[in-house]
Amino acid sequence: MNTYNVNLYYQPKKQNINNDIQEIVSRALLEDLGGNTIDVDNDITSRLLPKDDQVHAQIVTHEDGIFCGKQWVEEIFNQLNSKIILEWHVQDSQNISAKQILCDAIGPSRILVSAERTILNFIQMLSGVATKVNKYVNLLINSNTQLLDTRKTLPGLRTALKYAVVCGGGKNHRQGLYDAFLIKENHITAIGSIGKAIKKASSIMCGIPIEIEVESLNEFMQALEANANIILLDNFNIKNIYQAVKINKKRNKKRVLLEASGNINENNIMQIAETGVDYISVGSLTKHIHSLDFSMKFV
Repeated sequence: MNTYNVNLYYQPKKQNINNDIQEIVSRALLEDLGGNTIDVDNDITSRLLPKDDQVHAQIVTHEDGIFCGKQWVEEIFNQLNSKIILEWHVQDSQNISAKQILCDAIGPSRILVSAERTILNFIQMLSGVATKVNKYVNLLINSNTQLLDTRKTLPGLRTALKYAVVCGGGKNHRQGLYDAFLIKENHITAIGSIGKAIKKASSIMCGIPIEIEVESLNEFMQALEANANIILLDNFNIKNIYQAVKINKKRNKKRVLLEASGNINENNIMQIAETGVDYISVGSLTKHIHSLDFSMKFV
């Protein structure tokens, strides 16, 4: 077990999430409503409905999965300055089944129809990510390997997507370029060598975990000698991953954490976990998004 106090895996702080939700929801509502301020009267189709009309709506899922996105729905109604009454029947991270009612909403019909698409866009996307992550996590259930996300996220939605990963049972890799070193091929080329890159990282900011990406066993050995904290095995084949794990185990107290990444999917993830790596990172979790099918209907 590595004795280094690695704090690589970022769990979003509540305040960061709340701030991001407010900003993202505001942008999403303005996309639909136009103008410089959020004004439901800008929805010209909703003007067909009586201004004081009160209705009962339900959000329903048409697929099984993991739910995510409650806070985004609540913030949408908060920014629309509405007195919508919400009754939730599910919480983030919970399993949901096809035809299940997720939420009842009672309030002005104009507000509900104007908010419908923004609500569904958020919770379908976030629930889709959480569901996919949960599927991968379940494949790893009998191993000691943890599933990580990456920075391969939709621009502006990183905090939201990383929150969905956690709801699905996965772990977050670094949030951005500021909370951990990840030395890649271009860094190494520009600096001159793996050893020089790791040494310079240590001098820049002491106490921050240093991870380095390697593409061969030769580079792996260089990273070990240079005392990296985490080594990312990029696109290693199974034979070479086993070899790296074997070499690493012989180091005992000097053992580093190993992460496998590159072209990993549900068909080969368990085979890679069986090598004994500590982490597997999968970019497609937040890059190739398949949203769940939800709808909102008046009842």
